[in-house]
Amino acid sequence: MTVLQTEQRGRVSILTFNDPDRRNVVSDELNAALLRAFDDMEANKDVGAVVLTGAGRAFCAGAVLDNLLAAGEGDSYLPDIYSGFLRVAHSTLPTVAAVNGAAVGAGMNMVLACDLVVAGQSALFDTRFLSIGLHPGGGHTWRLRNITDLQTAKAMVLFKQVLDGGEAASRGLAWECVDDADLVDVAVGYAELAAAHPKELVARSKETLHSTAGVTASEESVKLEIGPQVWSMHQPAFMEMVKGLKSRISNKS
Repeated sequence: MTVLQTEQRGRVSILTFNDPDRRNVVSDELNAALLRAFDDMEANKDVGAVVLTGAGRAFCAGAVLDNLLAAGEGDSYLPDIYSGFLRVAHSTLPTVAAVNGAAVGAGMNMVLACDLVVAGQSALFDTRFLSIGLHPGGGHTWRLRNITDLQTAKAMVLFKQVLDGGEAASRGLAWECVDDADLVDVAVGYAELAAAHPKELVARSKETLHSTAGVTASEESVKLEIGPQVWSMHQPAFMEMVKGLKSRISNKS
């Protein structure tokens, strides 16, 4: 059994965490599979976006406890336990989390790594770290704070607040909440919209969006976009649009 299944729908790859008996835990096997999958997808010109979801009744549970303990001792390096979700977070491809069932602890990091979150009615978002006596890791607090607001982040991390799909959508943690039966199709629909753009243009736009975290003034924001916007003006998508527009104007005159 592979812990990560891959399906292709047009230009969208669907990755399914496939360890349902363990609620799709963040295991060494899953991390290694995610690294390989994203290397392959980013190199594939026919893949323009990715949807991540879980097999069975859960999206993704926390890390395997023995792996987590081992990563915090001796010569092991703790961030290795987060390598899979960080590969998702740092991907040049647009990513959509289709959250079915529980996303817990490190599994919630998988959600926070994605560019867009679609929740099913069965979704549950549970940070869980403090409840097991563990400080959040992998940039969990930073990512949660960035996608929601400070009070929501504190409520979830400090006050044990677990959000269902509808609550997650109302608080900005998810874009929308849909019926479980429609979840993957809705997520793929969003992914198709992003995949329709030129791949390099999407990658550069994602990079710019992430870079805005350090921008504090209007002038900086303009400078940040000048280089990539000028680059885009010399790419086929824009040049062909201009050519077509000029042709239509010429035909009317």
